[in-house]
Formats: sequence, structure tokens, C-alpha cells
Amino acid sequence: MQVKKYSGELVEFDINRLKGSLSKSGASSDVVDDVWETMKPFLYEGMTTRDLYKLAFRLLKRESNSFAARYSLKRALRDLGPAGYFFEKWVAKLFEHVHYNTVTSQMLTGNSVTHEVDVVAQKDDELLLVECKFRNTEDAKITVTTPMYFLSRVNDFEGLEFTFFDKRIHFTAGWLVTNAYMTTDSIRFSQYYGINLLAWNYPSESSIKRRVDNAGLYPITCLTTIVKAEKDKLLAQGCILVKDILDDNTQLDSLGCAPRKKKRIIQEATELVNDTSNRTA
Repeated sequence: MQVKKYSGELVEFDINRLKGSLSKSGASSDVVDDVWETMKPFLYEGMTTRDLYKLAFRLLKRESNSFAARYSLKRALRDLGPAGYFFEKWVAKLFEHVHYNTVTSQMLTGNSVTHEVDVVAQKDDELLLVECKFRNTEDAKITVTTPMYFLSRVNDFEGLEFTFFDKRIHFTAGWLVTNAYMTTDSIRFSQYYGINLLAWNYPSESSIKRRVDNAGLYPITCLTTIVKAEKDKLLAQGCILVKDILDDNTQLDSLGCAPRKKKRIIQEATELVNDTSNRTA
């Protein structure tokens, strides 16, 4: 059987890949097998990967909201759009988790021109220049022109010092972060010129997917117990991570939801963040 990707390309359906992604949701092997058996009668030649995902998501949600939420991470990152403003806020949270101080949306003057910098991250004597590339299509790839462009920005700050977090310091490294995939050329170029990359599945041992699952850094858009309008309201008030609800569940008060629904949201958030059964070291 062949399935149709977002680009329109037909590829062979890979049952092992599907079962692997279902397993990474935290579902047991028995649950994965049950989901697969239920899915089989609904599959057809040329089925889109989007419809395949929707079917698997719906069946996982029957088993557990948190399974479905974890399975939906890639889509949830796209839901931080449409322009990527909240994606930048979420990327800042990734660096804060490993003890960096961060600020977003900074206008900084380089040697030749002024640049809008998405995220600045500082720890000790490190100052990171972070470029966020948000994509809202499922198969999007970052081509080599993007790290080429970013390298020119890094070079334009060479030799300059800035004051961040009461420290006078120059940029020590550049990071290109995306929710999309990287092409082979973009990876080779970045490796050669010393640009750090963080993408959906790259580097393999510390990709966005792995970092989020390992540390429970799920965006609020993962939650299945609230609708899009409620997610947008939480994002607008600075509630970026599911963890933010657990740290202060009064943030849910703005939704005006009934106590029973609030309890369900908190339960899903707790299971999603605290269940480590699907995580790797």
C-alpha cells in the first residue's frame, strides 16, 4: 500500500514506522497492537499521511488523552503559528530549561546593519545568537540557503559586545532552530561553518522530539482537552508550556471552564509531563 505525503509524493506505507511513533506516545505494545488492528479496515491505497495521522490520533485518544497529546507533538509545534511568534517563545523555554537566561525579539545593530534577533541566550561566558525558523507544513525542509543567510548575520556581529543580564559580552555561538527537517546540504554547510542546528529530528540523539519527550517540555498546544481558541488565549497570556499550568493552574481561570473540565485538563497535563515511561536517557 502507498500513502500520499503532504507534497503529493506517493511512498510505501511503513507499518514499523507507524508502530514506532505510536509507541513513543507512551502507549504499551498491547495498546499499539490494538490501535493498529482497529486502523487496518480503514486504510486504503493512496491514503494521505494527514488522514492516517488523524485516524491514529483519534484511536489513541480513546485510550488516553496524554498518549494522543504526546503523539501530536509535531502538529502542536505547527500550531504555535501561523507566524512563529510563539514558537520563538517556546524555543526560549528550551534554553531556559538548561539554565540559560533568555530574551526574545531583540533589535541589535551589527557592523553593517540592524538585525531582529529571535532569541538571545546567556549562561556564564556564553552568549548565543538563536535564529528560529518556523514552518507550518508537515513535510517542510530547511534548505542550505537558510544557514547561509544566518551565517552572514553571525559574521555581522563579529567583534561587537552587548550588555545582557548585567554582563558585557560578545556572541560566542550561533544556533539555527526549526520545527522542520534539515536537508543534507544544510547540515553539511552548518557543520563546516560551526553553526549549531536543532531540528525536529536532528541531531538524532538530541533533536527537538527527544528533548521535549525527555524533559516534558510540551507546548500548551499539545493538550487535547482544550480547543484552539482556549489554547490561543493561554498563549496570549504567556502560558507556553504544559508545565506552566502545573506550576500555576490559576492560568486556566481565564478560560472560564467548569471545575470538571479544569480537573480533566490538569489530569492530562500531569500525565503528559510526568509520565516518563516513553522517554530515553
